[in-house]
Amino acid sequence: MSLRIGITGIAGRMGRLLTEEVAAAGAVLAGGTARSGSTPPGGVPILRDAVALFAASDVVIDFTHASAAADHAAAAADAGTPLVLGTSGLSPEAEAAVARAAGRVPVVYAANFAPGVNLVLALAERMAAALPADAYDAEILEMHHRQKVDAPSGTAVALGRAVARGRGTTLEAAGVESGRDGHTGPRGTGPIGFAALRGGQVVGEHTLLFAAGAEQIALTHRSFDRRVYATGAVRAALWAHGRAPGLYDMKHVLGMA
Repeated sequence: MSLRIGITGIAGRMGRLLTEEVAAAGAVLAGGTARSGSTPPGGVPILRDAVALFAASDVVIDFTHASAAADHAAAAADAGTPLVLGTSGLSPEAEAAVARAAGRVPVVYAANFAPGVNLVLALAERMAAALPADAYDAEILEMHHRQKVDAPSGTAVALGRAVARGRGTTLEAAGVESGRDGHTGPRGTGPIGFAALRGGQVVGEHTLLFAAGAEQIALTHRSFDRRVYATGAVRAALWAHGRAPGLYDMKHVLGMA
């Protein structure tokens, strides 16, 4: 039997791309949820709520909104249905709900489902391990479309965490410098800098800079089509089916973990 994949927010931009990618992967679209008044793709079964969707699906993909993540994670755990979660900007409470769900079902939770971004995250950690924090300042610059509501982006935060891991610490312990304005004083040694740009319809651009007194290294990823996220998420859904409960990310899906 073909894998039945459900999609929350199926009427949105990502939902429509996911619908196409599910078909391209040879899986079955179990259905989706949609906000009242939205126009879902034609012929798509719309279920009354997330609880019904998880019950009808073998795996559910969620790219909706941070405010829904905790409820969707709980629905996944209650139904015993794996969850692929691509929503960024989660609160600590939502993060905890996702972790609890991962104790009962496989959850693939990633800041970015593009294969190239996940390679960049791996390289960022290795570069940070090789470049001393007291000599190389780490700065992360990201730009997204004007509709994006959270900043810095989830991918930018993931880059910061990768740098911190490479330096043997955490992002919280290393410290963050962002939103600089006015007389801020000299840059501190050790903190990781973030800058967020918003405008137009930029799909996603991320650059990690390591800046020293005598050289600068830049690691950049640009997404030109958000379909790359949909393709990666469907790949993660196929991978998650039949896995043991746990919290996974795209490194596991790509065989990099």
